[in-house]
Amino acid sequence: MSEMDGIELVAFNIIASVGTARSCYIGAMDAASEGKFDEARAMIEEGKEAFVQGHDAHMGLLTKMANGEKVETNLLMLHAEDQLMSAEGFGILAERWITLYEKLLAK
Repeated sequence: MSEMDGIELVAFNIIASVGTARSCYIGAMDAASEGKFDEARAMIEEGKEAFVQGHDAHMGLLTKMANGEKVETNLLMLHAEDQLMSAEGFGILAERWITLYEKLLAK
């Protein structure tokens, strides 16, 4: 396996993991909108677990670079990093969305 094949596999791992996380976060917002707060919080936790998998894969590349190993990058990895950051933003917003709906529906 060439290094590029390895980078592509890591990129796909990141994309798949954080895509799952983002879907969970969106599902959590939908559940909170319906007043299903336990379900929403469970989906947040599921999303966090998926996000960590993607984050860990990315951190592995950063660790290699910090150790002086050459790590090639490509457009697919840039896309993976973009998806990672997007999912992180969705997670933050989803948690705030749930808190907002809890307050709104309590009134």
